[in-house]
Amino acid sequence: MSEAAPIYAGVELGGTKCIVVLAREPHEIIARETVPTAAPEETLTALEQILAGWRETREFRALGIASFGPVDLHRESPTWGHVLNTTKQGWSGADIAPRFAERFGVPVKFETDVNGAALAEMRWGAGQGMRDFAYVTVGTGVGVGLVVDELPTRGFLHSELGHICVAQRPEERWDGVCPFHGACVEGLASGPAIEARIAPRRFDQVGVDDPVWDAVAWALAQLCHAVVCAAAPEAIAIGGGVMLRQPHLLDRIEPMLIESLGGFMPLPRTHGYVVPPALGRDAGPLGAVALAMDAKA
Repeated sequence: MSEAAPIYAGVELGGTKCIVVLAREPHEIIARETVPTAAPEETLTALEQILAGWRETREFRALGIASFGPVDLHRESPTWGHVLNTTKQGWSGADIAPRFAERFGVPVKFETDVNGAALAEMRWGAGQGMRDFAYVTVGTGVGVGLVVDELPTRGFLHSELGHICVAQRPEERWDGVCPFHGACVEGLASGPAIEARIAPRRFDQVGVDDPVWDAVAWALAQLCHAVVCAAAPEAIAIGGGVMLRQPHLLDRIEPMLIESLGGFMPLPRTHGYVVPPALGRDAGPLGAVALAMDAKA
């Protein structure tokens, strides 16, 4: 790649950590730093300092920000680029995109972290050649990036499918941990939910044959059931910290999804519809880079 190719900056704001990257393409990442997600002012200041340091020697053309949510994505709104009511303590109302736009004076594109990851997978990964695609992340929370006809879904807000309440099997019934909805998917299958389910044991003390994993996989299969019935994407990729730590979960989800659909909506592929993200743990930060590439226009 020529040195003259433009450079883009991307910030992925996650519930546990934030990743900031400087890149030309996914295979040409110039710099990368990780910042723990703490209080908003502390976290955003640290990210600004990293970007400002990089900018002293390398100008970036645009900035993409992919954030945990809920967030305001409507440009005409007075709270565009802000975090809305969130389970992340202290972050409700945090000003993100306007703050960075003012500081750096470059085009800024702001999206949810999962929509950014979905767009990156469609550009460079598991969703290449597809117009309709879903990316699910299972980590501190559960989120769904849903792209329909090449655009992330929009309404009065972005989709929050991780908070749908789903059917549990009778033997697995549990109240969940979501402070808003209890036994929604996030309340049943996120990292904190799993920690609550298995306490006082830790992740590394629970074998792959433990019944808890079938309960977690079923909740995620029910989420996929809702996604299929609502938007019928060409594929669903599932990533995030929980999936990286428990990769055996992925193989359980697709058979459960097929069982749940009951033959009503045959999937386009009988194997390989629910897939890992081809970009792996880089789907999130590269989602922010993809947003920056789109922001330059």
